Amino acid sequence: MVPNFTNIKERVLQIAEAKGVKKSIFFNQIGMSYGSFKGSAKERPLNSNAVENILSNFPDINPGWLIQGKGAMFIHDIEPTFETSIPEHHIPLLNIEAVAGFGSGDWSIGRHDIQEHYVVPDFVGIDFMVRVKGSSMYPKYASGDIVACRIISEATFIQWNKVYVISTTEQGILIKRLKQGSSDNLLLVVSDNQNYDPFEIPRSEITGLALVTGVIRLE
Repeated sequence: MVPNFTNIKERVLQIAEAKGVKKSIFFNQIGMSYGSFKGSAKERPLNSNAVENILSNFPDINPGWLIQGKGAMFIHDIEPTFETSIPEHHIPLLNIEAVAGFGSGDWSIGRHDIQEHYVVPDFVGIDFMVRVKGSSMYPKYASGDIVACRIISEATFIQWNKVYVISTTEQGILIKRLKQGSSDNLLLVVSDNQNYDPFEIPRSEITGLALVTGVIRLE
């Protein structure tokens, strides 16, 4: 017998709504009547056969959500938990596409986004590493260098003239120095390579900032 979780029947009704199935067809599939979900009958436990029928007819439903209300309704919406198997001192090297959007609330890293793991005892408080592309920051950083990054949660913590990995909505990922812009709403983006002119970007275009705190360079 399935334990009597208070809202399990409400979750069953949510499945019918999410699937767009007529209630007469839905309840026939799970071997129950709609009357079991009304009034005082709503508080009675759902039998195990009904649960099995639901999961059999709708295999994309997350059993943990249905029975206990834990996690997402659909299995494909469950966030991967592989990070728990990675020791804390291992720093992930991410591909540049994975870095886009960091700093936003829905940013997440999948296993396929991680190219390698590094263990560097002197790199403390590092969130990720990324490989430099292009020559705009030469000679400070050359193409192929791997820089260590610490995510900055508040724009007020910007240290002027320091190098940052910058996620933007319009220009993708930039690795540049940041300086004060011509107004409070603008930041001046500066390259170390003199062949690249500095330019300003609106603060509203920035989705994430990460301070570059170290580099790995292969000769």
